[in-house]
Amino acid sequence: MSESQKTRPEFLSRRYFLWSIGLFCAHAKPPLSLVHALSRQQTRPSASLKGDMNPQSGSDTADRVRQEFLHAWNGYKQYAWGHDELKPLSKGYEDWHKAPLYMTPVDSLDTMIVMGLDQEAAKTREFIVNHLSFNHDVYVKNFEITIRILGGLLSCYQLTNDKGLLQLAEDLGNRLLPVFSSPTGMPYVNVNLKTGGVRDEETNPAEVGTLLLEFGTLSKLTGKAIYYEKAKRALTELFNRRSSIGLVGSGINVKTGTWTDPTSHIGGGIDSYYEYLWKSWLLFGDKDCEQMWKTSIAAVNKYLADDSPSGLWYGQANMNTGARTGTEFGALDAFYAGLLALSGDMDRAQRLEESGYKMWTAFGIEPEVLDYSKMKIAFNGYALRPEIVESAYYLFHYTKSPRYLEMGRTFLDSLVKYCRTDVAYAALRNVETKEKRDKMESFFLAETLKYLYLLFAPPETLDLTHVVVNTEAHPLRATWVSG
Repeated sequence: MSESQKTRPEFLSRRYFLWSIGLFCAHAKPPLSLVHALSRQQTRPSASLKGDMNPQSGSDTADRVRQEFLHAWNGYKQYAWGHDELKPLSKGYEDWHKAPLYMTPVDSLDTMIVMGLDQEAAKTREFIVNHLSFNHDVYVKNFEITIRILGGLLSCYQLTNDKGLLQLAEDLGNRLLPVFSSPTGMPYVNVNLKTGGVRDEETNPAEVGTLLLEFGTLSKLTGKAIYYEKAKRALTELFNRRSSIGLVGSGINVKTGTWTDPTSHIGGGIDSYYEYLWKSWLLFGDKDCEQMWKTSIAAVNKYLADDSPSGLWYGQANMNTGARTGTEFGALDAFYAGLLALSGDMDRAQRLEESGYKMWTAFGIEPEVLDYSKMKIAFNGYALRPEIVESAYYLFHYTKSPRYLEMGRTFLDSLVKYCRTDVAYAALRNVETKEKRDKMESFFLAETLKYLYLLFAPPETLDLTHVVVNTEAHPLRATWVSG
C-alpha cells in the first residue's frame, strides 16, 4: 500500500475524483494558464459544464457504456491479464515487445476512475505500481509509449496522488529522452528502454509534435525542465520547417530535417501535431504554441478544407503549392471536428462532424478511409477508433444539442451490434461484410468507451475549464499553477 493510499484512503472514491479535477471543492479555481487562455478566446463558446443539461441526456446510456467497458475489461482480465492486449476472437493475448508493458491496464486505469469503478481501479493501480518495469532491452516506439503509457501514468497520478505512478512516469521519461539526440532535436522513432539506443530517422509530424503535453506535464510535476525543453524544441523545429504557405508534409528525416513526403493532410501521421499546438497553449499557457496554432490552422483551413457536394471534408494537398492531391477522409481525421470545437470554430466543427456521421451511417460503421468525392470506401477496416465519438463529446459539451446524443447512441448501437464478442470487442476487417478481426487495442478502453461514457454522463464528470485531455484521452490538469 502506497503512502498516498494510507493517508487518503478515499483516493478512488467518486467524490475524490471530482475534487481532484477541480469540482466539489469550495476553493477550487481553474489553472491560471487556462483562465488566461479562455480570456483570450473571445469567439470561443462557454466552457462551463454546470447546468443547462438536457434531462434526457442519458444516464441509462452512460450506465450501459459502463457495463460494456466491464464486459471488455473482464475479457481482458480472464484471457490476457499481465499482457499488453487481448485477442478477442482466439481468446489469447498479444504483447508489443518480448516483455509486456501492461498497455491495456495502464491505458484503461483513468477510464475506470472516470466511470467510478473504484474497486477495479484500486486493484489495477496496485498491480501497475507493484509490477510494471521499464528495465527491458527492447526498442519501443516513442510516440505510442508516450501517449499511452506516460500519459496514462501522469493522469492517474494526478487522480490518485499515488507517488508510485509518478516514479514510474519519471523513470519512463528518462528512458525516452535519448530519442531527442538527433542533430535537429526532433525525435527518432524508436528507443531502447534499457540501453538508450535509438533508431529509425524517417518519421512524421505526429510522432515529432505529439509529446509536449506528456513531457511538459512530467517537467511540471517533477520540477525538471529537461522534459519540457526537449519536447518543445522538437515541436518548434518541426514548425520551423513548414512550407512557405504554412503546411507540413507527411514525412520528415530527423537527422537532416528534410521532408521526405510533401503530402499534407489532417489524418494519421499529422493529426495530433495540430492538436498539441492548441492544447499545449491551453495547459501550459505557452504563447509560442498559441502562435504556431494560429499560423497552422489558417493554412489548414485554406488549403485542406474541401466544401464538396457531400459536405465539408478535409483532404490532401501538396505542402508547397497547396494543390489538391487527394479526396480521402479517414476515421483518424474525424478528431478534427472536436479540435475545431475546442478552439472555438463551431461552424466548421458541426459541419465536419455531420460529414463524419454520414461516413459512419453509410456503411453501418465507419470505414478506416473514405474517398468523399465518390462516397466510396478506400480502406474497409475499422479498428474500434474513438475520434468521431470524441468530436461528438466536445460538440455536445459546447452546444448541448441533442443531435450529438443521437449520434452517440448510433455509435454505441453499432459497436454492440457489429463488434461485440462473447468476451470483449473486436475490430472489423471489413465494414461491409462486418467480418471481425482478432484485435482489441488498448485505446478502445482508454478512449472510445471513455468518450462515449462522458457524452452521456453527468456534466460535472469532467470539467474542461480545468482539464486538458491528451490524444489518448488521458486527462491532465495544471496542478502546478496556484492562485
